[in-house]
Amino acid sequence: MITLLKYLQEIYGIDSSYVYDEIEKLKLKYNSNETLKELDEKDIMLITYGDSIKGKDKPLKLLNKFLSENVGDLINIVHILPMFPYSSDDGFSVVNYLKIDKKLGSWEDIKTLSKSYKLMFDAVINHISASSDWFKGYCNGEEEYKNFFIECFDDIDYKDVVRPRNLPLYYRYKTRSGDKNLWATFSSDQLDLNYSNPKVFIKVLEVLLEYAKNGANFIRLDAVGFLWKEVGTSCIHHRKTHLLIKIIREVLESCFPNTRLITETNVPHKDNISYFGNGDEAHLVYQFPLPPLTLFTFISGNSSKITKWAKSLEKIKLFNNNTYFNFLASHDGIGIRPVEDILDEDEIALMLNNTINKNGRIGYRKNSDGTKSPYELNINYLDAIADKNASVDMKVNKFMASQFILLSLQGVPGIYIHSLLGSQNDYKGLEESNINRRINREKLNYDDLIHRLNNKDTISSKVFYKYKELLKIRKNNASFSPSSKQKVLYLNNNVFALIRNNDADEILCIVNVTNKEVKVNIEFNGIDLITGKDFNNRLNPFQYCWVKRG
Repeated sequence: MITLLKYLQEIYGIDSSYVYDEIEKLKLKYNSNETLKELDEKDIMLITYGDSIKGKDKPLKLLNKFLSENVGDLINIVHILPMFPYSSDDGFSVVNYLKIDKKLGSWEDIKTLSKSYKLMFDAVINHISASSDWFKGYCNGEEEYKNFFIECFDDIDYKDVVRPRNLPLYYRYKTRSGDKNLWATFSSDQLDLNYSNPKVFIKVLEVLLEYAKNGANFIRLDAVGFLWKEVGTSCIHHRKTHLLIKIIREVLESCFPNTRLITETNVPHKDNISYFGNGDEAHLVYQFPLPPLTLFTFISGNSSKITKWAKSLEKIKLFNNNTYFNFLASHDGIGIRPVEDILDEDEIALMLNNTINKNGRIGYRKNSDGTKSPYELNINYLDAIADKNASVDMKVNKFMASQFILLSLQGVPGIYIHSLLGSQNDYKGLEESNINRRINREKLNYDDLIHRLNNKDTISSKVFYKYKELLKIRKNNASFSPSSKQKVLYLNNNVFALIRNNDADEILCIVNVTNKEVKVNIEFNGIDLITGKDFNNRLNPFQYCWVKRG
């Protein structure tokens, strides 16, 4: 209580008592009496849009049907990307935080899905749609929404503000009290909320509690690094942003201890892990360097950079209930910023050229000096990894070798639905929309998908069933629990290797990142859980092994 008051006083000054009283009311309203359950090796997440699979039924019903009939308990968490009514940005310009998009289904569908799977909801709380009641109320001069948004002025210098997109910082809008320039980090349709107004924070906090009440075991704080604005600063990773997250964490743990926060901050690694705080901010942080580092490893055939980076994680002390959220692909592109201090210019250029050569796109951001820098690679992860002219089997083997790294590392793995299903670049979606990110957001027809998965010669089928084999092994070995130890090994530049162990078992995780046979010098006797054979220190091209000591 004393700490909460201290944070509130630093953020809101004379309004801190009001905010504290409102928080206490929310705690009474939303108290769930839950008992905390620890994360374990069975916690594996699927990342999907509510309508990634479409057919005759509503998409949320189809998603549940597909998972129950084809995946079962191999995955036990489902991250449904924004499932609320929206006006742009494929869901990330939310019109109403508390309604389910009718095109997807209903809250009843969410409730049904939550009976079989833990769920992660997206909290798009840095900004809200220009079509929302919140913004309309502000423009109409309604008292409830007074100061809900951030006014900008032409005579103020905003050059220090970090820009994630190559777009203006603010746009002009008509309001009852005259035209105003309003802050919009991501687009003219996405107006940033004004967290210096305590009523905004209380209203958003109640939204998060409603999510937890309605089945959210994980809440993803989208673009949370931009939350607090202060002219003269970069307006990213502000101290008051961190304090707001600490307060959200404290309130959630008080009301819903099994609802965990994940922060989405696609930035250099040091800034990213700062959102662990002192074990009092995010429960999990995205491992943003992992997607580009894994990609670089396989297109260069050299594991030295990913080994050095993974080894450096051993120096970072994780607090109780903290772990990493590991992923390789998502609805967004493959971020470049997280490896700016890990890879040099030539190594980044290798990834850029690889993307262009495989018909992907490059996303750029605007720098404070007016120049632009590559921000993300827009390409399906399978196409990014696999060699263009390779056989289907070689493409599958190389891609699955990359996914093996994801499933081996300490933390909770998140698998994008298009990786699980072996999808490839969606050129039709890209061309129809002229939106770079659509290349990796294909909407799959349910019947066509089932037909592809049942045809064992397709790349989709081969990937899907190899993935299921790995998931079955992983979820049945406690060495893969987030709390189990990890030791990264340096054997040679042709392999990436680490050991995962708990008190009872020890597993060597090793993968050949090259297209040639390699031999490793390591004394580790045991059975490869994937092939059932003794490990003989030799690895075929892109072969991966989970060797259980014995």
